[in-house]
Amino acid sequence: MKVYALVGSSGTGKSHQAMHVAHDYGIQYIIDDGLLIGDSKRLAGKSAKREDTKMAAVKRAIFFHRDHRQEVREAIERLKPSTLMILGTSDRMVENIAENLGLHGIDEWIRIEDVSTPNDIQMAKNQREKFGKHIIPLPSVEVKRDFSGYFLDAVKTIIRRRDHSTVVGEKTVVRPTFSYLGKFSVSNKVLAQIAEYASEEVPLVHSADKTRVIELGDGLEIHVELELKPPYRMIETATAVQQHVAEAVEEMTRIQVIKVLVYIKSLKIQTETLY
Repeated sequence: MKVYALVGSSGTGKSHQAMHVAHDYGIQYIIDDGLLIGDSKRLAGKSAKREDTKMAAVKRAIFFHRDHRQEVREAIERLKPSTLMILGTSDRMVENIAENLGLHGIDEWIRIEDVSTPNDIQMAKNQREKFGKHIIPLPSVEVKRDFSGYFLDAVKTIIRRRDHSTVVGEKTVVRPTFSYLGKFSVSNKVLAQIAEYASEEVPLVHSADKTRVIELGDGLEIHVELELKPPYRMIETATAVQQHVAEAVEEMTRIQVIKVLVYIKSLKIQTETLY
């Protein structure tokens, strides 16, 4: 296995450039901030950006914890990659990661200055310093569960290969737990109000109430009671409510919705007035 290293100080855009470098060098797998990534999927590990402190994030990134490094080691042994790239803020950090994962060492070093312009590096630093933004080189669907309740955005990127062909990839911008900008929270009452409002936007829903929000370990379970209006179409309407409520809550709060349970409590009857 040939092991590459992409090195640059914190906030210089390594994760942003990782997909481009991997395509350009024909690298199969990436080690970045505690994750083993391949084919736009998280294959093993836990993100350092989910830790509560910078010290804990560093330990996670260098695979300090035995169970963490063992999980990734086993995945590498199972996958038997021919090429792999480690991202790090210094040569020493990359060497520590390689050692902890049982790799033989680094075969080729790549510096962030080799793949990014000074202007690109400065822009990346500004995004980190001003907004606390970090990049994970994975589609948002791959990290949404881990970052439930934290702001994240999907960013499309065009990757140009050496043969001049292009592919469209996706990265995720997150504001980690340890960001100096702090945390935010949303009360269950507000979550219930969002769910009810979203339910009533669905055609054939007359009203929604008695909504309950249950916090699970990695997201929310929402229970909502409906009154429908003619022509009812109960199954179609309930399905539409489930989808719309989940989308609305996730869009407005960035909290993952695991399940939406819909209860049809009554049907509104329309009567004709005779004159």
